[in-house]
Amino acid sequence: MSTLSAAKTKKANSPVELFMHGLLTVFGLTSIAFVIFITAFLVVSGIPAIGKIGFTNFLFGTVWKSTAADPKFGILPFILTSIYGMAGALLIAIPVGLLCAIYLSKMAGHVLAEVIRSAVELLAGIPSVVYGLVGMIIIVPWVAKSFGLASGATLLAAIIVLSIMVLPSIISMSETALNAVPKEYEEASLALGATWTETVFKVSVPAAKSGIAAAIVQGVGRAIGEAMAVMMVSGNVANMPGLLKSVRFLTTAVASEMSYASGLQRQALYSIALVLFIFIMVIMFVLNSAIKKKKD
Repeated sequence: MSTLSAAKTKKANSPVELFMHGLLTVFGLTSIAFVIFITAFLVVSGIPAIGKIGFTNFLFGTVWKSTAADPKFGILPFILTSIYGMAGALLIAIPVGLLCAIYLSKMAGHVLAEVIRSAVELLAGIPSVVYGLVGMIIIVPWVAKSFGLASGATLLAAIIVLSIMVLPSIISMSETALNAVPKEYEEASLALGATWTETVFKVSVPAAKSGIAAAIVQGVGRAIGEAMAVMMVSGNVANMPGLLKSVRFLTTAVASEMSYASGLQRQALYSIALVLFIFIMVIMFVLNSAIKKKKD
């Protein structure tokens, strides 16, 4: 055994190294334990209501009247609203965020880039309720005035607010991925006669696609999981989704009724949380699998 290998083995077997290895292992397993605990809690709490209401009636029912004399617990409007809201927000945030990241990484001057980065970091740190308040004051009245509506608290207002909230994570992670592209790639492209713009979009962006995809995954998680801001600007009404209609998301359905719910209504809210959890896990699994396939 070489001297270097012997030294590594000796260090690895030292009490400090063994303690740190064990401590880090415990922390790593703790995160797994939290996921298992949350999953078990939601399954145990959410399954009974689905059994009582009926799987089809619960997932594909179009009417939610949880406090009526003859209660209805159909959550299809919430599911579709969450999907449309997420898709609409990403449709706006991905091109804007990616182009902003390209500008910061490849084109902006140092001083201007630092100013924009500070603004992006500030956006990331603003609480959700502040986004919702600004949306209520500015975006909701604008939607009402622009489309001649009695109330601008609609899916469109929620999409606009969500797209702004998703931007910081997409910009920051995409810029980091673009900065990690080796300079040799860009220099080789320029040497072959490509312009700087062609180099950025045909060399740098494809080379950073894994990091950009990870940024989009994080944006998806933020868009699906947001509750407070969208509750303040979406109208929070259990309608089938329409761009100019007041709607309710999966997250806001739980948040708006949990404080006073009881009996089957409370159990149904746990079931909504279970559906939301599974929904997020499936989307994340699909997106991460797609990213890994592209890497291979």
